[in-house]
Amino acid sequence: MKCNQIRELLPDLAAGLNAVTPETQEHIRACPACAGKLEDIRKTMALLDEWQALEPSPYFDVRLQARLREEAAQLRAGWLHRIRIPALALALSMMIAVGVGLFRGDRSKVPPVRPVALEKLEPGTAVGDLQALDKNHELYADFDVLDDLEVQQDVTANP
Repeated sequence: MKCNQIRELLPDLAAGLNAVTPETQEHIRACPACAGKLEDIRKTMALLDEWQALEPSPYFDVRLQARLREEAAQLRAGWLHRIRIPALALALSMMIAVGVGLFRGDRSKVPPVRPVALEKLEPGTAVGDLQALDKNHELYADFDVLDDLEVQQDVTANP
């Protein structure tokens, strides 16, 4: 047998789970590396057999029971928590709806706004000039087109 095959069997051999065949015995006697590994595994298993698990803290059970009681109390009170968030959202929505309704109010009670007649202002004042510009906007826009035509005619006349 080869060392690789024996190495796979070493844990079982050390635990006594696998019957030792004559071939494996011959290889272990002839190969000091495999014999050393088998001995190391046996020592490790002996140490593990002697090892004892630590006892938990004497207060572990008491603290665990207290924590379980707290969790159970939170679960019982949990339905209130689940209802509280949607109830707050509903209340906020209602407040917004009422606020919008009050803001809009009844428009029939408000007196209608009468448009203020703009007086004709004299030309030369700032407001009068702005009114004249606004009234004659289309006319002034056509002047821009005429300016563009004059520039094109100058370019074609002076090549």
